[in-house]
Amino acid sequence: MNYENILVEQKDHIQYITINRPSQLNALNKVTIEELSQALEAAEEDSAIRVIILTGSGEKAFVAGADIKEFANFSVEEGKLLSAEGHTKLFNLVENLSTPVIAAVNGFALGGGLELAMSCHFRIASDNAKLGLPEVSLGVIPGYGGTQRLPQLVGKGKANEMIMTAGMIGADEAKSWGLVNDVVAQADLMGTCEKIAEKITRNSPRAISAAIAAVNAQYKDGIDGFKAEISEFGKCFGTADFKEGTTAFVEKRKPTFTGE
Repeated sequence: MNYENILVEQKDHIQYITINRPSQLNALNKVTIEELSQALEAAEEDSAIRVIILTGSGEKAFVAGADIKEFANFSVEEGKLLSAEGHTKLFNLVENLSTPVIAAVNGFALGGGLELAMSCHFRIASDNAKLGLPEVSLGVIPGYGGTQRLPQLVGKGKANEMIMTAGMIGADEAKSWGLVNDVVAQADLMGTCEKIAEKITRNSPRAISAAIAAVNAQYKDGIDGFKAEISEFGKCFGTADFKEGTTAFVEKRKPTFTGE
């Protein structure tokens, strides 16, 4: 499928999705959000894809925010709809994919860009990355999950500080806060993400999907995360991957998982 604002490439079991609006520092607009949604859903349905690496084109920005020109004149109801549709089409979609998504944060991750990175299952940042939620400087708040996911990752106090000051933090500080998993040189970013992705691809896709569901359950209202874990744990026993994994262990060989 041809896209206007993103690039999609597959190598072995890894899908690479690159937001490609370098002249706009890869800012998110409606078209880009729609295209990302379509590409991610297609990857989710492809059993050959076991990891997705999401990044921005160039060396300046992952995503430097939302395209403000698109909503500067919105009404209250239009603003609510913008946020709600973004949650459904992209940000919640990413978080709940059964295929792991690694954010390769290769520069500015601001506003909607940081919210997109936080929706991913984890984040690796280049040493030049700058992260922040500057929305209050525009008279609005983060509307794509930033007020919810940031406290989950860094705690309430740090999240309030980032949101209320509208300031940016560097990659090393983001790592110390737990906002990113690791920081590497710009030249090593994709290679590092690929090494992690390759480790993931060796494991059971069914078990990884179950683990994502169990971890996410902790953060959903009205759901007991421990009960969700018990349920997902039990389901694994009915999979071909479980039979292959345990048989391979007994036979002292490497398993070959099919995702079934």
